[in-house]
Amino acid sequence: MHASRLSRRAVLAGTAAAAAAVSLPVTQGVAQAATPAKSGYRWRNAVQGGTGFITGVLFHPSVKGLAYLRTDIGGAYRWDDRRDRWIPLTDHIGWDDWNLLGVEAMAVDPAHPNRVYLALGTYAQPWAGNGAVLRSEDRGATWKRTDLTVKLGANEDGRGCGERLLVDPRDSDTLWLGTRHDGLLKSTDRGATFKAVSFPAAPSATGQGVTLLVAAGRTVYAGWGDSDGSAAQPNLYRTSDGATWEPVPGQPTGTAARVPIRAAYDKHTRELYVTYANAPGPNGQSDGSVHKLRTTNGKWTDVTPVKPGGATSDGGTDSFGYGGCAVDARRPGTVVVSTNNRWSLIDTLYRSTDGGRTWTSLKDKAVLDVSETPYLNWGGDKPKFGWWIQAVALDPYDSRHVVHGTGATLYGTRDLKHWAPQIRGVEEASIRQLISPPAGAAHLLSGSGDIGVMYHERLTASPSRGMASNPVFGTATGLSLAAAKPSYVVRAGWGDNGNGAFSNDGGKTWSPFNTQPDVAKSAPGPIATNTDGSVLLWSFGTANPGYGSADNGATWAEVTSYPKGAAPVADPVDPARFYAFDTTTGTLHASTDSGRTFTARASGLNSGDTEFQLTAAPGRSGDLWLSLKWNGLYRSTDGGATFTKVSSCWASYTLGFGKAAEGASYPALYMVGSTESITAVYRSDDEAKTWTRINDDRHQWGWIGATITGDPRIHGRVYIATNGRGVQYGEPA
Repeated sequence: MHASRLSRRAVLAGTAAAAAAVSLPVTQGVAQAATPAKSGYRWRNAVQGGTGFITGVLFHPSVKGLAYLRTDIGGAYRWDDRRDRWIPLTDHIGWDDWNLLGVEAMAVDPAHPNRVYLALGTYAQPWAGNGAVLRSEDRGATWKRTDLTVKLGANEDGRGCGERLLVDPRDSDTLWLGTRHDGLLKSTDRGATFKAVSFPAAPSATGQGVTLLVAAGRTVYAGWGDSDGSAAQPNLYRTSDGATWEPVPGQPTGTAARVPIRAAYDKHTRELYVTYANAPGPNGQSDGSVHKLRTTNGKWTDVTPVKPGGATSDGGTDSFGYGGCAVDARRPGTVVVSTNNRWSLIDTLYRSTDGGRTWTSLKDKAVLDVSETPYLNWGGDKPKFGWWIQAVALDPYDSRHVVHGTGATLYGTRDLKHWAPQIRGVEEASIRQLISPPAGAAHLLSGSGDIGVMYHERLTASPSRGMASNPVFGTATGLSLAAAKPSYVVRAGWGDNGNGAFSNDGGKTWSPFNTQPDVAKSAPGPIATNTDGSVLLWSFGTANPGYGSADNGATWAEVTSYPKGAAPVADPVDPARFYAFDTTTGTLHASTDSGRTFTARASGLNSGDTEFQLTAAPGRSGDLWLSLKWNGLYRSTDGGATFTKVSSCWASYTLGFGKAAEGASYPALYMVGSTESITAVYRSDDEAKTWTRINDDRHQWGWIGATITGDPRIHGRVYIATNGRGVQYGEPA
């Protein structure tokens, strides 16, 4: 889930990593999902249920029922034990700070239960902003922010490794922060400022650096991911005085112990357990091990449950690494570890009650109940116990309460046998398409990265049909409804058994196209149906022509005049008309013969950006709106022959339509854009003459420029696609 980009090496100049503290607006964690915003809107998630990679879970060691969760692109959460759900803590992160919605690490203070810290930064690439640390004295209800001069990588390789942020066990004012490219940072003022400290290992281009920080008594251990696993390049260090770091003597070497992934300390036996793999993960691991260190005498013991590399029943190889690691605070010698990247035999948790001498696979007798999030059946297959298991946590107040994160959910058990998603409140999907049908049982259809298309018969529960099947898609690339025949919907996406499908019942059930262009398998792109559902137009990227079908996908014909890579838009009234905006030349192209040929119309509308968006006003022919990002919003009422700039806003990233206000003759407009200095969510009830901001500083969700749509049946309701916080929907309170 959420494939990361390649990392790069950054060089820390001097001791620069200090930063000024910045006060953030109050974010009332418990209430922010239900109470009205200052704008008069109430914001909530359309429930899907998880849908993203859970990279870390942290139970507070001193407070029963208190836990925190981090994700790679969707922020952090706090567990509300009273309400049995997770509360989002970082929805206040705005458009300009989108890179901070990925959480690299989190830390709690055992001596001060209300303190919590987050290290934020999604990408460590040159084009991404620097990281930041948030600190809270009230469990994330309000935050103060420290901007760093280094980059973090919550959505890069190694994002499921251990916590890279730690409160020093000897001094609550001291924080350690491990980075990927810039060594180890230290704060002595509870995260208000950070400085680089001397560390014996040198960063490399792999972009792992410090993979974990863990306290074992008064000693702090640091895992190092830029080692080759040899004795000459140690990968586990420690400090006993908080000033000098040294390699841990006798540590394991070899491919199976190249990267320390996670570590946990048993305070009763004074043993440190460490999981290893030959790669940081979550992908690419094929070997791994588990070792424990008796800290009293320095003795290492290999306690690996099962050695990778054995043969499978189908003649393959059982390759995997080890990931999660947690110890039981109540029972000495009880530890749980996870396999990771074990695709053939499916990942599992191994549990030991005798210090790793013997192990039991918890998957073998597990009973999974995914009725609350049916998409985990993956189109009819049995739900999997997990994959990408690197986050494992054991409740310090309940030895039988174990949770483990996967690439799509968080499973929990209270009896070590029955497992169900413990995911209420967590929504991490990256939304690509939204449709709110004018009629039918569902008010919303959504297309996402990784989990395809969903039919939302209710907004308050995960869709009972799960993901759209026949075929199942990973990432959805297109979704379109016939305006005059809303029962007909088409979709496109990445799938192993076809890349396009149609529905005749509004998206409840689907059938694959009888055929598809050869290029569809390698480059499925946006798809559109005309207003009566008689013609389909499918785009396949800038390297390929578009294709059209007039027989519901039974046959396809190349449209040579179609602008390559453009997203097709159907006229809502005239079935013979299609539009496409060529972003490379800034030219609007139109077809009046049902998509068989296209001709250029208005030109010079800007070029060079693939995220410009063209939309058509419902119920009107030739009424087009073009969002050109910071170049503004343009409108055409003559089918794209001419465009006029809308003067009421200076930036428009995405635009959608909903039911008109009472007494208004034109649909309500919803926009992510800027009318003044801030990028926000706006509504206009007077044809874009004036705009009203309808979100506020507590409800921003990072980058929200993919798509937006109003509800054609309910004035004021709007659906927003986020890149990591699922579908947000707002209604006047």
